[in-house]
Amino acid sequence: MTAPISPPPVRDYKPEYIPAYLSNGLIGLRVGRVPLVEGLAMVNGLAAIHPTDRVESFARAPYPVAGEIAVNRMKLSEHVERARFIEQRYDFGSGEFTSRFAFEVAGVRAEAESLVLCSRSQPTLVLHELRVTVDAECDLSIALSVDPSGIAGRWKQRETETPGAEKPVVDGCLEWETYGGLTTCGAAYVTRFEGAEDAKREREEHSQVAPLRTSYSFRAAAGGTYVVRSIASLVASQMHREPHREASRLAAVGAKIGFDRLRQENRDAWSELWRGRVMLVGADRRWQALADAAFYYLHASAHASSLFSTSMFGLAYWPNYHYYRGQVMWDIESFVFPPLVLTDFHAADALLQYRSDRIQGARRNAALNGYRGLQFPWASGPLNGEEMIRVSAPLITLEQHISLSVALAFARYVHVTGDLDFLRERAWPVLEGVAEWLASRVRRTDRGYEIQRIIGIAEQREEPIDNAAYVNVSAKIVLEEAAAAARRLGRRDAKSWEEIAEELFVPFANGVILNHDRFTPEEGGVTGATPEALAALFPVGYVAAPDNERATIKFYLDRIDEFVGYPMLSAMLGVYAAWIGDRERSLDLFERGYAEFVHEPFWETDEFSRKRFPEKPRVGPFQANLAGFLSSCLYGLPGIRVGPEEPCEWARRPVTLPSGWSAVEVERLWVRNRPTRLRAAHGSERAELVVSPD
Repeated sequence: MTAPISPPPVRDYKPEYIPAYLSNGLIGLRVGRVPLVEGLAMVNGLAAIHPTDRVESFARAPYPVAGEIAVNRMKLSEHVERARFIEQRYDFGSGEFTSRFAFEVAGVRAEAESLVLCSRSQPTLVLHELRVTVDAECDLSIALSVDPSGIAGRWKQRETETPGAEKPVVDGCLEWETYGGLTTCGAAYVTRFEGAEDAKREREEHSQVAPLRTSYSFRAAAGGTYVVRSIASLVASQMHREPHREASRLAAVGAKIGFDRLRQENRDAWSELWRGRVMLVGADRRWQALADAAFYYLHASAHASSLFSTSMFGLAYWPNYHYYRGQVMWDIESFVFPPLVLTDFHAADALLQYRSDRIQGARRNAALNGYRGLQFPWASGPLNGEEMIRVSAPLITLEQHISLSVALAFARYVHVTGDLDFLRERAWPVLEGVAEWLASRVRRTDRGYEIQRIIGIAEQREEPIDNAAYVNVSAKIVLEEAAAAARRLGRRDAKSWEEIAEELFVPFANGVILNHDRFTPEEGGVTGATPEALAALFPVGYVAAPDNERATIKFYLDRIDEFVGYPMLSAMLGVYAAWIGDRERSLDLFERGYAEFVHEPFWETDEFSRKRFPEKPRVGPFQANLAGFLSSCLYGLPGIRVGPEEPCEWARRPVTLPSGWSAVEVERLWVRNRPTRLRAAHGSERAELVVSPD
């Protein structure tokens, strides 16, 4: 397999850029132009009170890539204007990020190279290597630090000694309490120095509110190169009741394993993940680069250890935008889960574990709204899985299709993995609970069963609607999945759920599935142009009669221009054009609906089209958009719809690809716990899913 395409080196760092996002699904970093003095960290499960909305949200963690360079006692942090950016390189193949900059002081040029990575083999660890070369003899000091400066919260613990040990196990540890006191973050680090035998090692030991810092000072020789390496661990209190102690243990273990071995293990882990790379055969190099970037940022934001799921932006944050407060929303199960379950089913399992662990929160939420069963909250907080949408948007609580997304993800995990223990122990409680919720949520009328007073995908409404096609179709499929699971497990609920599913009303007119009960072609604006009914076909998987499917696709694509450029469904528009055989339009819609969302220099996918909405802040990586594009390549274009049948039967329609694309290929997916190859060649009657017999 050829190496994935990485962004070109950045040598002109423009003011509008946001810092690079690095993550392993447990730790998330933004690493700035000069990493030692600009960056921030996030930790999976760390929660705080949002200072404006006053609800449970994400929290910043101490920054483990901080540091200092002092030349003849002049400090970089105090004279950042003397720093000269040289280059940044991002290697998507290994998740390694390298920055080069120079610090010039009175005839001495210190050139620094900073290498940072978030370990996939030891996922609480951040590795940082700082190399400094000077061109003249000077007094040089190099320091690496774990720094909570500038983040909301307070110190709880700070130690540079290890209790009960004569010699410290780590350079230092801290416990930081987030704003509002919801959680704490433990951090610990170990440093190693190479290059000068007489270097004086010092730690900041006296101040109880200073960043953890270890410095190495010495007389540097002209042309000399000096290296400091740090291994830092960040642990949220949700993972351990004494997070600073656990961080100390894990940092010490990392030091024992060693920097070089950890780096190689990380590369090996990424090499395994890249075997699931989506290859767009025949497409130009730019499209392959976009697919590789999407694959990288998806997997960078999820891990088997990510027990608190992930947010709409993964573990990315920068103060230029709200980043949706880091809560878990429908984007994860609807868009992130489908490509992940085929390429890293352990990480997909972790996303679902978050829901399993918070099932009582969903039960209480249903009860609060007057229903039975499980109603998963629209914006789920990491602590208990309770509703945390801002109070200033009360109508959003009527976006209740989140429960359907969650239930479908559990059902499809069973189909993909064939894990019957998972079905009995984890999928069944969710499917049963959501089916009970639907049974209490529907209303019987002379048209059948209806779901009234709801908000569909188009949430910019001032009043709720009835019978949103996306919601009702999703409900049909969930009820059918729940009934099938009930029969498989010998339960008695199947018949009543099948009755509701069969009679659940779906609005049609002139052979077209309508977005909702009162929808007319005159409904204008972006709300009227949102193709909710198309999302019922894909990714939900509703099987309509061929004439109805074609009429529905043509109807909504004819009115799509007002919508293209908005998040989530835009990334999938090219699939619908391909399904009706329009290859040119398919390519154009992928261009406008996905490619135009990706911005330089690190190819992060924005929430909105950067071309159509240039005034919006640069943000990313927006997981629903990039995962939606990957789902289009893995499911939509190949015509894959997973189910209880043998995987070779999942390819259910002829393959039509965008203009110029000849095939979609993946070397290795995971199906029924076996390696599986995908090939979807344009013009073929069906895509090929070949499961290894081993």
